[in-house]
Amino acid sequence: MTPAPAPAQHKPVDAHAIDQPRRRIAELPCPKGLPLLGNVLAFRSPQLHLQLETWHRQFGAFYQVQLGKHRILVVGDHRVIANVLKDRPEGFSRTARLREISVEMGLKPGLFGAEGSDWALQRRMVMASFDPTHVRQYFPALVKVAQRLKRRWAAAAIEHRTIDLQADLMRFTVDTIAGLAFGAEVNTIESDQDVIQQHLDKIFPALFERLVAPLPIWRFWPSRRDRELKRSVLAVNQEVDRLITAARSRLGCDPAVQTQPNNLLEAMILAADRVDASLNDQQIAGNVLTMLLAGEDTTANTIAWMIYLLWQNPLQLSRAREEVKSIVTRPDAPTLDQMAQLTFVEACIQETMRLKPVAPQLPVQALRDTVIGDIEVPAGTVVITLLRTDAVDERWVPQATEFKPERWLNSSPLNKKLSMPFGAGPRICPGRYLAMLEMKIALAMLLAHFELTEVGTAQKHEPQERLSFTMAPVGLRMQLGQAHTPYTEP
Repeated sequence: MTPAPAPAQHKPVDAHAIDQPRRRIAELPCPKGLPLLGNVLAFRSPQLHLQLETWHRQFGAFYQVQLGKHRILVVGDHRVIANVLKDRPEGFSRTARLREISVEMGLKPGLFGAEGSDWALQRRMVMASFDPTHVRQYFPALVKVAQRLKRRWAAAAIEHRTIDLQADLMRFTVDTIAGLAFGAEVNTIESDQDVIQQHLDKIFPALFERLVAPLPIWRFWPSRRDRELKRSVLAVNQEVDRLITAARSRLGCDPAVQTQPNNLLEAMILAADRVDASLNDQQIAGNVLTMLLAGEDTTANTIAWMIYLLWQNPLQLSRAREEVKSIVTRPDAPTLDQMAQLTFVEACIQETMRLKPVAPQLPVQALRDTVIGDIEVPAGTVVITLLRTDAVDERWVPQATEFKPERWLNSSPLNKKLSMPFGAGPRICPGRYLAMLEMKIALAMLLAHFELTEVGTAQKHEPQERLSFTMAPVGLRMQLGQAHTPYTEP
């Protein structure tokens, strides 16, 4: 009988650790947990990220948590994390559990969950469709969606009505990404009767709940929510398939579209056909769904946090408003050049993402035996990277917990190394340019047309952070007064 080959050895994630004494994960400190179950209860909490960050302050940059018989390595050193993220997709991947749950839920494969050569092919397709040249073509559609949100908020200001900030911003981002992705008129801001929006909000929370569930109860005793989720995934998949079929029909009928696509879906189909004929509509559909899910709440949550932080910091709010007023001379007809000139607004976005990243943690799984820092990591080990810990640490950032956007103006490279809101390495978020543009235009619209009169929770407390795949503020509300800036409709 031929003996099994030894596991492939992988270069250490940190080269300086080669000559250092190495530790095993089992030797690292571990929070107290339950017999047999370990720390599983912490993973059921909507504030899991805060618990992991608390343990980081207690145990240091490297510690372990236990889920049953499994040991998970938690890493909070930004230098080590950057090297881990750069070592994808060869050395680390998304977790096997994420792939398993995604497939089980019926989610089509896309770039978010793809690995290896499949990831490389899809990456080229998605990057081509998100090319800034393409995104610039869709800018007028983005302005149109911002105008809808302005009308909604103007009505609320006149009626002295409190705005559910996150809910309204979710409408804004859904309408934006759906319009840019499909070229379809999706208007959840002025009407909630949209097929995709009715179902999207159920998918990410369910995915997160199942990822951290100690037992897959839904497989044996599906609840009403589980049955509704199944119908929602089916409905979204059918709608995405319909949109792809319609896009392919347009491409076949109009040769001009092949050189100047009208939306990201058309650009993605054309890029897929150029990149590799083996890319199929299932993979395109998976990436369309990824755009919808990832582009919906991540951008909306960041804008909501930014508005709250500006409200808490009147000097920065005033500076951002003055920049918008001096540069965006026609608030209802902003230009791309004007958006590029909003350097302080962009600094506000960067500072918000440093303090309130929508992805404060990122789990990955080692594909081969490797070394992280001075820790021996066997193949198959799940590693949770904590992306916020050093970015809010006084050792690295002066006045680390304060909202100071000016630190991003002529900033040192250290800021970008500490804050990784879009990830890092080859798998950095391909939609980051679009996300930054959405955030700029939303804040510019708000500051040009309205006065903030109140931003906070009903209880007047700082909004809690809730992790449900992404990190969102809980119960954030806003009241507006009409600004005196004259404007004309474009």
